[in-house]
Amino acid sequence: MAAITPAMIKELRERTGVGMAKCKEALDEANGDMELAIANLRKAGMASAVKKEGRETKEGMIGSAESGNTVAVVEVNAETDFVVKNDRFKEFLENIAQEVATTNPPSLDAFLQQKYSKEPSLTVDQYRATVVQAIGENIQIKRILTLQKTPERSFGIYSHLGGKIVTVVEITGSNQEGALAKDIAMHTAAAAPEYLSPEKVPQEIIANERDIAKGQIQGKPANIVEKIVEGKINAFYDANCLVCQKYIRDDSLSITDLVNQRSKQAGKELTVTHFIRWNVGQ
Repeated sequence: MAAITPAMIKELRERTGVGMAKCKEALDEANGDMELAIANLRKAGMASAVKKEGRETKEGMIGSAESGNTVAVVEVNAETDFVVKNDRFKEFLENIAQEVATTNPPSLDAFLQQKYSKEPSLTVDQYRATVVQAIGENIQIKRILTLQKTPERSFGIYSHLGGKIVTVVEITGSNQEGALAKDIAMHTAAAAPEYLSPEKVPQEIIANERDIAKGQIQGKPANIVEKIVEGKINAFYDANCLVCQKYIRDDSLSITDLVNQRSKQAGKELTVTHFIRWNVGQ
């Protein structure tokens, strides 16, 4: 019996898209013969999935789900937008998002290898392969994310353009601020901030912006140059940092102003502490 190495299992999975456990079984049965293992997988009824696994997946949809204290966000990709609009694809996305929320896996790889709770005879990846066969296109689970609710956290989720963009905003200080978090998540979808706050901007980015600003200023006294540069850096923060941006529904307020306003109403110190903005394919 040939020794089956992790590298062989990984190669077979990459070539077929079949789950790790099934790949090991196939290699064991084929005594380590890669091509025979692929042929056996095809004979076992996974042929159509195997043939489609190599196709590029550029389209997709992002979904979300909640279970207990877990919030899950999932991106699933397909080859064409036509399939993304298919009810079977949407059902698969919903099932996967709910499975992530329910099981809270530590990583995408671990998730793909775990048993699918609605059909424990299959791993999640094997379930995916059955959907590939049924729909007739390559379908891949690209990324997953889980966030945990606590007594001091609120989350808001916003889906834009039919799931092409999904944003999540976390507010700390209360677990009753879901509406505010969702309003800011909607703003985040439209305004596309790069960073949460000025403190989160990498120093090399700030240094580069300073160099650009100084290069645009000629023949001014040093103190004037520094004031102009600081103004440009602040403008950069206003454009790129979520808490500095003007609120899209009321540009007389920044996001910080909006949160402070609500803090006074609620009698609690509220803070935007995290956000994500996923765009299909990015």
